[in-house]
Amino acid sequence: MKQHVLLVDNLSEAVGRLQQGGYDRIFVLTDTQTERLCRPLLGDSTSLFSPDIIIASTDAHKDLEALSQVWTFLQTHGATRHSLIICLGGGMVTDLGGFAAATFKRGIDFINVPTTLLAMVDAAVGGKTGVNFNGLKNEIGVFCPAQRVWIHTPFLRTLDAVNLRSGYAEMLKHALLNNVQAWAEHLDFDLAAPDFERLQKMVGESIALKQRIVAEDPQEHGLRKALNFGHTVGHAFETLSLRRQSPQLHGSCVAQGMICELYLSHVHRDFPLERLRQTVRYLIENYGRFEFSCDDYDTLYELMLHDKKNVGGVINFTFLGDVGRIFTDQHAEREEIYEAFDFLREG
Repeated sequence: MKQHVLLVDNLSEAVGRLQQGGYDRIFVLTDTQTERLCRPLLGDSTSLFSPDIIIASTDAHKDLEALSQVWTFLQTHGATRHSLIICLGGGMVTDLGGFAAATFKRGIDFINVPTTLLAMVDAAVGGKTGVNFNGLKNEIGVFCPAQRVWIHTPFLRTLDAVNLRSGYAEMLKHALLNNVQAWAEHLDFDLAAPDFERLQKMVGESIALKQRIVAEDPQEHGLRKALNFGHTVGHAFETLSLRRQSPQLHGSCVAQGMICELYLSHVHRDFPLERLRQTVRYLIENYGRFEFSCDDYDTLYELMLHDKKNVGGVINFTFLGDVGRIFTDQHAEREEIYEAFDFLREG
């Protein structure tokens, strides 16, 4: 499962070189926001460009309707097995676009050009593609790596504070999986006044960690499950927010999920109490607390039962015994999970 992640300074020049790649047509997939803000950077340097595919923005539209729109566009504009899709956007675009490419005519090439911090360090790297289905996150999808991922770090300076924080939550997750030095560096980063030079270096390190894990376990049979830390609970919060029609960004929900799963890690694997407190303090200061009550506990638990990592109807977690000490395929009693919800709301 080879995936080339490249730092690209000039996107227009990189696109121009694709004419030597043997493609008959090149399609650019964007959403309505990215088309306006980022599409001009790709330029029009190749005669192979077909009309752009533009879908509605936000994760609420990462569904079968948008997927069908992409397939239909490709079909009606003469896409073949020798065509290429450039997925320009955040995680919603790279997830949906990658799945569309992986399934159209049984698979055509695609390149991910992530425009958000979240997509750079998480969604665009690692080969996971998919769409939401029947109200559940990423329920339908396949493992299919992009032929290339182009990282253009100037996009980071265009992000608002909310989207920057969303991506940074995944970086902090990677740091917790990595080592104490990385964890301490991430807790020392000021999200209110970000140092972008420092952030670019940290982004490279974060991507490198994910690539190492994915290379060892591309199909998520073992170690790669570690990358789901914070996501078992976080996806439940994200789905609940969608049902409420007040969607929260993925990384913000993962931040809440990490608080709950760090609590469970302390209970089950003796994650150090002081490091738990330090991490939770940073997360609460930068992400606040997800608004929910005891009345939501059963709904959240039910949503967690649908998580793709589960086996035999048992909720599957990744726990940490310490920073960098990873335990996959872990379980917790329903009462303990509710205690973790209490900890998030009141701790």
